[in-house]
Amino acid sequence: MKASKSRVLIFILSFALMLLTGCEPPGSSGESTSKKPVIYLYPTSEGAVSVKLDYKGKLTCTYPEYKDGWNVKAQPDGTLTNISDKREFSYLYWEGIYNNKWDMSKGFVVKGNETEKFLQQKLEYMGLTPKEYNEFIVYWLPLMKDNKYNLITFAGEDYENIAKLTITPNPDSILRIMMVFKPLNESINIKEQKLSPFVRKGFTVVEWGGTELK
Repeated sequence: MKASKSRVLIFILSFALMLLTGCEPPGSSGESTSKKPVIYLYPTSEGAVSVKLDYKGKLTCTYPEYKDGWNVKAQPDGTLTNISDKREFSYLYWEGIYNNKWDMSKGFVVKGNETEKFLQQKLEYMGLTPKEYNEFIVYWLPLMKDNKYNLITFAGEDYENIAKLTITPNPDSILRIMMVFKPLNESINIKEQKLSPFVRKGFTVVEWGGTELK
């Protein structure tokens, strides 16, 4: 009962936030929502950066407002200043809906109460810093920890194909993590996904986000 109330509260708060920010609610059945992809920019020196997103679906929320792309002044520590209004941001945020069939043939089946440890280990291995993976976890853990099991995979080319980034100047290294998960009532056998570590060099761009499948 407590878990059910928590889920209802999360939904109400999320819907209220959408109304306040002008964001649209999630799509209808059959459409998956790319939730909270955030983009960090780490140039080697302060300078102007342009980021354009070619998304095959429909953007439902962006912050700062996307318009015809994002144009910011980026600092090596990741601090961003939106050129149009001079406001400071920690990252670029977007969310969208797309009717996509994700490849879930490889991945991991994780008990709900072991999700926190799993995400800490895998996200760190793939290259997120503690600050980045903690921000990831505090967003996604409330949606995953009370499930009996979670089928989790990290999308590759299928994500790149529907959400292409064009960044100027060109980054020297870029890491894009899109977690796709589906709640399960019981464990299943699945081939384990092989993950690769990421090495940061020069101007580095990092993005993380997720999608829940019903």
